[in-house]
Amino acid sequence: MRALGVFTAPFPPEEFLGLVNPLSSARQLRGVVTRVTPETDHSTTIHFRPGRGWSAHAAGQYARIGVEIDGVRQWRSYSLSAAEGDDPAITVTAIGRVSQHLVQHTRVGDVLFLAPPQGDFVLPPGPRPLLMLTAGSGITPVMSMIRTLIPRRRDADVVLIHSARTPQTALFREELAELAQDNPGLHVVHRYTAIEGRLDLSSPAQLEATCPDWRSRKAYVCGPTELLDDATDFWRTFHAEDHLSVERFETGLLAGDAAGGRVVFEKSDKEAEAEGSTTLLEVGENAGVLMPHGCRMGICHSCLTPLLSGQVKDLRTGEIRSDEGELIQTCISAAAGPVHLDV
Repeated sequence: MRALGVFTAPFPPEEFLGLVNPLSSARQLRGVVTRVTPETDHSTTIHFRPGRGWSAHAAGQYARIGVEIDGVRQWRSYSLSAAEGDDPAITVTAIGRVSQHLVQHTRVGDVLFLAPPQGDFVLPPGPRPLLMLTAGSGITPVMSMIRTLIPRRRDADVVLIHSARTPQTALFREELAELAQDNPGLHVVHRYTAIEGRLDLSSPAQLEATCPDWRSRKAYVCGPTELLDDATDFWRTFHAEDHLSVERFETGLLAGDAAGGRVVFEKSDKEAEAEGSTTLLEVGENAGVLMPHGCRMGICHSCLTPLLSGQVKDLRTGEIRSDEGELIQTCISAAAGPVHLDV
């Protein structure tokens, strides 16, 4: 690189390598799509080979994925569904603009923008019996755990209870059936909510009928907010909350009782009236402002924006923030009066 710099000065050689190989960019981590596999009518698994700077993921982690849509780079967080040690993959269901774009338009050879894997929803150290409760696309991080654990540990002991609306919408159904048939340590139970209804966690009866020894297992839950809240209450009431690991990809926001107000986006020279129930991120996007964002649920902090003046309300906690120059998360904050933002 140092020798090449003689010929590329005043620009670093990485800039020119990026024209030949998009994975060599020193500024932005990227990955090239190597395989696209349909899972259901509305879900697809996208395999990709990351460029330099990627850290190998642990089973259960997620990563932020960026794509260009109409000339604007959009970011969302997705669980990595591939086994630990394999090239990464995401399994995407076509809900929301970015997910629909990925499912409908991703082709082999496309380049994805990436952020390194993160998250603490991972396998415990050492051998331990596990219970996995999942619903819908919440199975994706758990699938990474199962693909990692089952083929490599003869002593694995895993009970998976997965809820899907119908057999046709159940992700990885055939693969899970094959894994359970070949590995006696994996017990898979599918629950089809259109026929059987949701798993009842108001008492231990229904869970004990499927997994009598649930109290002796380390438990994981991932899925819609209702399942996560029900499971958290269940373990808190009938066992111990610290025996449960929860992966949340939605943030419960308070009912919007903030005052609302006029929001001025200084750098963009735009302004808009905001309701107290609408996040500043949505207000900006609706006004045509190119807002920084990532997960859109208060986790990744990619939306941090300086507050120049005014007051905002954190819709998760109800806390009012008003310090001039304070960095606020626009995806979980609403106007509590007139607001000026440095974006």
